[in-house]
Amino acid sequence: MIVLSDAAQREVDDALEVALSRLRKRAASLGESAAALGEATAAAAAGGKRLRPALVIAAFEAFGGDCAHAPGLWRVAAAFELLHAAFVVHDDLIDGDVERRGVPNVMGAFRQRARALGGDARDERTLGDAAAVLAGDLLLFEATRLIATAPVPAPARAGLFVLLDDALLVSAAGELADVEQAIGESLPPTASLLRTARDKTAFYSFQAPLSAGALLAGAAEAQRSAVEAAGSEIGIAFQLADDLIGTFGSRAQAGREPGADLRAAKRTPLISLAAETALWPRVASALALAPTGPIAVREAQRELAASGARERTVELIEDTQRSARTRAADAALPRDAVVLLAALAAAVEERIPR
Repeated sequence: MIVLSDAAQREVDDALEVALSRLRKRAASLGESAAALGEATAAAAAGGKRLRPALVIAAFEAFGGDCAHAPGLWRVAAAFELLHAAFVVHDDLIDGDVERRGVPNVMGAFRQRARALGGDARDERTLGDAAAVLAGDLLLFEATRLIATAPVPAPARAGLFVLLDDALLVSAAGELADVEQAIGESLPPTASLLRTARDKTAFYSFQAPLSAGALLAGAAEAQRSAVEAAGSEIGIAFQLADDLIGTFGSRAQAGREPGADLRAAKRTPLISLAAETALWPRVASALALAPTGPIAVREAQRELAASGARERTVELIEDTQRSARTRAADAALPRDAVVLLAALAAAVEERIPR
């Protein structure tokens, strides 16, 4: 995937550190509990691959922007990282996950805090859930504040707020649809699950950061529309690859236990594609047992692969990438933007677990 240069990494990290240090300092003044929340919130935004800031900066440069003369760029890039951190915190809460990258997340840390305070299992859940809601909210506000205070022209700021507004609403709609699609006996159709992937991930992770960078560089509306369309397709492919990683990837790839999506009984396009095959009864039986342990997970993986759903998902990724490349060939886009989008498409394909 796109990687920040050392200089850009420092600038983004500095912008994040200023925002998170401010949060920790203000929280610490409100008492020990608030201080713990401030620390946990800041920790939720630490590390990571900085994909979304990298996309903002890469798009800015692809459309002719000069990083040396764009002081507001770093805050905007950092804002998209905080937006991602907020969604991750809330997503973990919705999924009931207490770890992220092998260490306690906000919810996990505050469940431990509840135990240390003498609480029972109910107290642990209550405090952990409350902290996760609040930490995510704080991160959402910090993302908003960074854009509000970034030294950029007023028209650019207005455009950035439109992107942020859309990212919040579209992602919320996608997250809710993801939860609703897990209800009931019937699997949602593949098209509905793909729409959810677009809303939940593609917009805020690819479409909006790419558009923000282009906007800051002064790209025309037609250029931004073209890069947004290609970014949306790449984002869907990214999520499909993520579904494959969550089902078939190693712990190193997924950052969690192998087959975590199977353990959580997630309904992804991969599963709906299996449901369209004659082998679905066998796959369904294996999936029903997958939450019981690693042996059952491996059996579910074998049945999914045998159904052809894994191959069909890879084909779907390839189809989506071809669509992205077609959109990237828009005559309105500068050559560097076309090259950037092609590199992103290639990087997504490299993520597919083989």
